[in-house]
Amino acid sequence: MSKQRTAATAPTAPEPVDWTGAGVQRADYKAAATIFAQGDPATSVMYVEQGNVQLSVLSHAGKEAVVAVLDVAHFFGEGCLAGQTLRMATATAMTACTIVIVDKPEMVRHLHATPAFADRFLTHMLTRNIRIEEDLIDQLFNSSEKRLARTLLLLARYGEPEATHRTLPRVSQETLAEMVGTTRSRVNFFMNKFRKLGFIEYNGSLKVHNSLLSVVLRD
Repeated sequence: MSKQRTAATAPTAPEPVDWTGAGVQRADYKAAATIFAQGDPATSVMYVEQGNVQLSVLSHAGKEAVVAVLDVAHFFGEGCLAGQTLRMATATAMTACTIVIVDKPEMVRHLHATPAFADRFLTHMLTRNIRIEEDLIDQLFNSSEKRLARTLLLLARYGEPEATHRTLPRVSQETLAEMVGTTRSRVNFFMNKFRKLGFIEYNGSLKVHNSLLSVVLRD
C-alpha cells in the first residue's frame, strides 16, 4: 500500500471535558485496535479521555494518509453533526485508550442544554480549523526539516507553560513521514540531526525540547 503526505496535526490539548448531565458511554481499546473504520456508519461523536488516537484516510487508489494524531481531551468523529452518514477516516488506538462515545442525538441535546459545553466544543472546532490552515501553509512553504520540527512540537504540545520538554506518544518514523510529507529516510536523517543538536532525546521514548523551535524559526 502506498502512502501520501498529509497536513493536519493535533491542536493544543484543552482541559478535560466535564460530562455531567450527558448520556455517554465509555469504551476501552488496546493499542492498535480499530475504534471505527472508514466507511462505517457515523452515528456518534467521540472524545479521547485517555491515550492517543490516530486518524487515517485510504483513497480509492489504495494510498493511505495519516491526517491527525490526537491525545487526551480531543474530540473526533464530529462529522456526523454536519450530516456525514459514513466515517470519512479510520480511527486507531495508538496506545491503550479510554474513549467517551456520545450518540448524535445526545450530543445535540447536550450542546443545546449546556452553553458552557457548547462554547467549549465551538472553540475546539475553530482551533482545529485554524490548525488545518496552518498545516496547509506549512506544507506549501516550508522545508521538510521545518515541517518535521513543527510536527514534533505540536505532538509535544509546545507552549504549555509548565513544560520545557514532553515525552511523545509512540509514533513511528514511517508515521512521521506520512504526516510531514517526506520519506522515512529523510525523517531518520533529521531525527539524528536533532538529537545531536540536543533538541530531542530518544531511547525507547521520545522527548522533545522547546529548543527545537529554533529550527522552525530559522530563515
